[in-house]
Amino acid sequence: MPMPWTYRHAQKEFASILARTKDEMGSALLSDNMTYTAIEGVLRCFRARLTPEQVIAFGGVLPSILRAILVHQWDVTEAPRPFGTRAGMTKEVQAHRQHHNIATDDCIEAFAIALWSHSNHRDLEHVLAKIGPEAEDFWAITRYDLSELQPKII
Repeated sequence: MPMPWTYRHAQKEFASILARTKDEMGSALLSDNMTYTAIEGVLRCFRARLTPEQVIAFGGVLPSILRAILVHQWDVTEAPRPFGTRAGMTKEVQAHRQHHNIATDDCIEAFAIALWSHSNHRDLEHVLAKIGPEAEDFWAITRYDLSELQPKII
């Protein structure tokens, strides 16, 4: 079996995810470091609401660097938190490393767009459905139809 594309081209793929997230946040002033902080905050916010089994299943459908970010510094003994409103969870994302974080009020959707643009939709939909409707809502987007966000060769 050949090496998975996401491993062979991990940096190129992650650079594309950063660029798409930055573009969707609508600010040309965001650096890659600031965009990374927003992405990390979104992944940690989502992870905090999952069981370890759900985190591993979700991570299994992510591009390789996002998979690593998802599990970095993870305390598997923490009990899952309840999902909240998009606005409340956005505030949680914005509080992550707050002195270095300028995540926009649409940071969850901005990153969700980048994620859908770089993921196998069938696999992502399947794992989110198994986690539940709140997980599906967390990664829901309103700006595009999912068919417009098919992964492309980078």
